[in-house]
Amino acid sequence: MPAYKDQKTGTWYVKFYSRDWTGVNKQIKKRGFATKREALDFERNYKIRQECNLDMTFGNFFELYKEDIEPRLKRNTWLSKEHIIRTKILPYFKDKKMNEITAADVMKWQNEMMAGKDAQGKKYSETYRKTMHNQLSCIFNHACRYYNLKENPARKAGNMGKEQTKEMQFWTTEEYKKFSEAIMDKEMSYYAFEMLYWTGIRLGECLALCMEDFDFTNDTVRINKSYQRLEGKDLITTPKTPKSNRVIKMPRFLSEEMKEYFQMLYGYGRKDPYLSGDKVFSSP
Repeated sequence: MPAYKDQKTGTWYVKFYSRDWTGVNKQIKKRGFATKREALDFERNYKIRQECNLDMTFGNFFELYKEDIEPRLKRNTWLSKEHIIRTKILPYFKDKKMNEITAADVMKWQNEMMAGKDAQGKKYSETYRKTMHNQLSCIFNHACRYYNLKENPARKAGNMGKEQTKEMQFWTTEEYKKFSEAIMDKEMSYYAFEMLYWTGIRLGECLALCMEDFDFTNDTVRINKSYQRLEGKDLITTPKTPKSNRVIKMPRFLSEEMKEYFQMLYGYGRKDPYLSGDKVFSSP
């Protein structure tokens, strides 16, 4: 597998033939590699992928997995998944070949995770252990389903940890009223909590609300988006699930409160709140 140096730029490039999924032999060119080794690694891994050959390291397969899966997931979902993989899974498996990883290897990794501790010096919870194992198993499942790995060693090793059911905590109406009275002087916070408590919407859904989502004729509010802050940026995404797109009936008093709030915003120099695309509540 030769690699070539571009005399003008000083970088390396590869030029080779590889059969695509239709069986056609096509020439592939890739430029801009800093070293000859990087160029050759690209050629090797490209051919391995085309041939569904898992004689590659777990670390290289993860990059392939990322390319396949990341575009299909919400950004926050992928970031959570990637963080666990990069910090808890790759350090152990990245240099092992995919087709040589055994259930015994997975069990040794599990033992390390069960002995591991978080930043506060506490052992990982049962739920978090289960989540780590599930992410590892997802990668092997992908290899089995699409790249002809014979079996999933994580499934063969068995899970670690278990999902723990947490008791839900609720405010009684009297408790909430005491709280709302205490924050009544903080206008935006007061009206945001009114929406959260009396409609049951999620925090991200509340922070994504625009003025045109409210229908004061029918006393309803439309939920069709969610606010998130990811990688230092404010993002408006679709709700958590397709079923989260919904129209909620507001109590009459809440509808009147929100109209009052909008008029306050209008009085502060905002555009006409019934025509504006501005968000109702500022993000934290």
